[in-house]
Amino acid sequence: MGSSARAETFGDDALSTNADIIDLCNFYASPLGVAATRSISVALIPIWRPISEERLLGLGYATPYLARFGTDCERSLAFMPAAQGAERWPLAAPLRTALVGIEDLPLGDASIDRILMVHALEFAESPEALLAEAWRVLAPGGSLVVVVPHRRGIWARFEHTPFGSGRPWSRGQLTRLLRSVSFTPHGWSEALLFPPFERRSLVGFAPALERIGRKFWPLFAGVVVIEAVKQVYRGIPVASAAKERKVMKPVLVPAGAGVGARMVKPEA
Repeated sequence: MGSSARAETFGDDALSTNADIIDLCNFYASPLGVAATRSISVALIPIWRPISEERLLGLGYATPYLARFGTDCERSLAFMPAAQGAERWPLAAPLRTALVGIEDLPLGDASIDRILMVHALEFAESPEALLAEAWRVLAPGGSLVVVVPHRRGIWARFEHTPFGSGRPWSRGQLTRLLRSVSFTPHGWSEALLFPPFERRSLVGFAPALERIGRKFWPLFAGVVVIEAVKQVYRGIPVASAAKERKVMKPVLVPAGAGVGARMVKPEA
């Protein structure tokens, strides 16, 4: 990605810029992007606990992973930030992509069983507000899976991939952030343990280096993957929230995680 999309990442108060949909599409279509998708998908497998009749939401730019992990869902959606732009997904099926305000999702409370958040948290102006909105739309016991650039990783230091933009995070920072908005961290994983090669001829070494890196240098992974579970005992100031939040007509009705939802007809 170009330097214009690069955010300063020095210190916890670093400002973030938004990724661009063209840069994201070009990256994931490249050999390096394919290798990165494979690495992150492998890291997702051990923390992707089964949810019956799952309603899955990809938030940010998650379509490369939804294509693999969303095939058995009752339904899957891809919400992309307005500042980023959106692509059509899936190509050969009815559209399931929407351009949204990422901190004001057009979904009812407790209407989603799992959220996969990729290329979202590192670009959020208010990470707390983004996660609070994710908490709102998740069903009780629902799962949030976050993929973010790792502060110690080499990928956060190069500008030619989307993982070199925005604000990188450490495990400790993510844990404190998630707990502050009533999520319970449940499982961890790492990915991108090979260097972000710019030369196409070197990308072929990525699988071998990934396997070696998992054994010898996991602390320097390019991304951190975390699963967190929604705490259902969180107190919500109903009166103040009602004043600030716009009234929306939900597309999905609330249900517990693992219980299928039905479509409802919006009011006239």
